[in-house]
Amino acid sequence: MTPVELSRTVLHAVRRAVDAGELSVSVPERVVVKPPGPGGCGDYATTVALQLARPAGQSALRVAGVLRDRLVLVDGIRDVSVTGPGFLNISLREDRAGAASVRLVSNILRSGPSYGYGYGESTRSPRVLLRCAAEPRALVVGEVLVRLLAAQGIQAQARVEIEGEGEGDRRVPVPGADDRVIDVRPLPVAPADRDALLSLGHDAGRWALLYPAGRDRVRAGGEHLAQRESNPLFRVRYAHARTRALLRNAADLGFAPEPGDTDSAGHPAATGRTRTTDPLLTALADHPRVLAQAAAHRAPDRLARQLVAVADGLWPLLPTVLPVGEEKPSAAHRARLALAEAAGTVLAGGLSLLGIDAPDHL
Repeated sequence: MTPVELSRTVLHAVRRAVDAGELSVSVPERVVVKPPGPGGCGDYATTVALQLARPAGQSALRVAGVLRDRLVLVDGIRDVSVTGPGFLNISLREDRAGAASVRLVSNILRSGPSYGYGYGESTRSPRVLLRCAAEPRALVVGEVLVRLLAAQGIQAQARVEIEGEGEGDRRVPVPGADDRVIDVRPLPVAPADRDALLSLGHDAGRWALLYPAGRDRVRAGGEHLAQRESNPLFRVRYAHARTRALLRNAADLGFAPEPGDTDSAGHPAATGRTRTTDPLLTALADHPRVLAQAAAHRAPDRLARQLVAVADGLWPLLPTVLPVGEEKPSAAHRARLALAEAAGTVLAGGLSLLGIDAPDHL
């Protein structure tokens, strides 16, 4: 059971509790599950009981107990415990946890850069016309939204309507009866920052426009060109380049990626059910939902931040991928290489949607 599958399972438990009259609340749009924090236990934790307590008119512990009684009956869940003021801590069956990771990596490698497409809106959705002001940020955001919408099955004919100062400056596609016309109006780039933005070049300039939320000001400083960890764009592109380098180095050593168990007895970074890969697996499993939300909320910044989460989750895995010293390539090495390749695939696909290059060497 992947994090996305578990999130749906918890959401289904909430819905069944509401239908049975045990809870009187509006069913949330989604439920977040993530590895437990300090004091937690199990494989994943969720704060959904705390979020529902006040609207339900019950204590968080009572809500957690209602949901626990339903979740423990789900195939694939070994145990559910309630800790603190009402945190639900969920333990998966070990065989299911490992199988889900293998299934996730296999799915990403099979799907390639289009992994996560079609998770959200229906292919029967009407065409969308994006009406963007004639301003650099709005035009770039609109261009990216066309690709995000297409990835969710919205008709590829979605176009950007550009508003100029006068009627002669406008290219106005005629909306159909069922078309949705949506204004794309992020906070514009300040006139004083436009020259600095141009000096960043294509990739860094696009990142500077897309990484902040639409309501936040664009920062066009040289920090977007810095080759260091403080620069999110550098972390994302460097992480992708490292995955490509690992594939080349593994080929030189005579082994290839193969989805499987990344654990290895006695390895300092992988003993039992390793925790070092959990953030990465969570981010990869969550990628389809993030793509859908970025399209639905017209927010490409959500995708940019998702790529940073994938890159940051990848770092602990990297030192464990290749054999060290006289160590021979093992099944665990092949599995870690497959997981690294999957992460690189998601990074490349996401950068492509943003219109940014994903270099093999950096």
